[in-house]
Amino acid sequence: MIRIDHVSKSFPGVVALNDISFQIDSGTVHGLVGENGAGKSTLIKIISGIYTDYEGDIFIDDQQLQINSVHESQKKGIATIFQELTVVRELTVAENIFLGREPVGFAGALDRAEMERKSQQVLNELNVSFSPRDKVGDLSVANQQIVEISKALVLNTQILIMDEPTSSLTEKEVQNLFSVIHTLKSKGITILYVSHKLEEIFEICDAITVLRDGKHIHTSAKFETNPPDVIRMMVGRSLNMLFPPRTTKKGDLLLSVKDLTREGEFKDINFEVHAGEIVGFAGLIGSGRTELAKALFGATCPDQGEIKICNQKMKLFCHPREAITQGLVYLSEDRKQEGLILLLSVRENISLPIIKKISQNLFVKRKEEQNIVDSLIEKLKIKVFSRDQVVETLSGGNQQKVVISKLLLTNAQVFIFDEPTRGIDVGAKYEIYKIMNDLTADGKGIVFISSELPEIIGISDRIYCMREGSIVKEYTREKANPENVMSALTGGSSI
Repeated sequence: MIRIDHVSKSFPGVVALNDISFQIDSGTVHGLVGENGAGKSTLIKIISGIYTDYEGDIFIDDQQLQINSVHESQKKGIATIFQELTVVRELTVAENIFLGREPVGFAGALDRAEMERKSQQVLNELNVSFSPRDKVGDLSVANQQIVEISKALVLNTQILIMDEPTSSLTEKEVQNLFSVIHTLKSKGITILYVSHKLEEIFEICDAITVLRDGKHIHTSAKFETNPPDVIRMMVGRSLNMLFPPRTTKKGDLLLSVKDLTREGEFKDINFEVHAGEIVGFAGLIGSGRTELAKALFGATCPDQGEIKICNQKMKLFCHPREAITQGLVYLSEDRKQEGLILLLSVRENISLPIIKKISQNLFVKRKEEQNIVDSLIEKLKIKVFSRDQVVETLSGGNQQKVVISKLLLTNAQVFIFDEPTRGIDVGAKYEIYKIMNDLTADGKGIVFISSELPEIIGISDRIYCMREGSIVKEYTREKANPENVMSALTGGSSI
């Protein structure tokens, strides 16, 4: 049993955890949910030994836990698998599993045979088929997670913390991971499962704890609550709808794409986006949606086809600068790698697109910059304690709003949003949807890519279904439902 007893943690200007108390029963899967900024990451970093300066106590089986480092936490039987995996891609599976604790044989030489034997033993326990000799970089993300779990098992872990473990997995891979979790649970391992996906929480967890604004709101067995109640506790209000009301006023043609092709990625793509429209693109992993988006934006070069913006024929873009100049911008599915400079401040990130416009004689007009940034922080309700707060310290939802702020400064007409709500909570998603509605109310057009069917159906005016690099079906908002969209995506018969 793990008991969190009156735990608090503060950062400059922010109370991340405020007198948190709850318990996790041994041998169970315990879900931890809450909006971005609720305190989930701070709590798991305390248990993991990353943060050591906190108030309160943590008990394991009634023994007070004194942790001063990650290594100490591991020695106590605690392991954490973070959303950003820590595997070394260039090493083998066995080398990753035993990294930093390699067995040695005669004369201090590395005992590779023993390392591979023990690795195979753990892999067999998890019912996976890849080899200890396989290079980790050649494995799927799902199997790389299995390597992380194997590292924990070699340490004789009794408490395993999993932070958003399915964020990059296909549905089949999610089910395989759940099978592994059931195996771990059967061995008596306690799992703290952190996720924004409530359907997964209610499928895999035995109990659920809700945090909000750094406070403990509720803990109960899964069967004692339900998703609407959990959502209400997460956001502090009742969400009658997951999606804000939307009124579409279709205007002039903003984007026309004809016969766009890039060899090996997509072919003969034809679609239109009008002012006031959110045009959804649904597809399974590998369907070509992100590849299409990057080609439209000039991040990659299409081989052939035609693009018109506001009825003006464009040469095919081969650099993002060309697309931005013509009024088309792109929000990447990977905000941390492609949308933000994480070590810079909110102010510095937002003002990047217009830094030349607000500079004179090589110096930034600081007051003008601050006014622009403050206006966007207020408009998009970005939660910061200062415009100079480092972006890396923001929650995922607020990081996404910073990226959107940058796009708004370009005065674009067409916005491509690629998985804009990935890895953010239900309340932050709702705010992103409202921003999209506001953009279309101002006469902008949006290309909206999402892997979540309820989202793509709930927010889009029209939906294009992609499969194997081609558009195979188009649905209006009225005709779209999960069954016929999924049927189109998988190649089944569709209405």
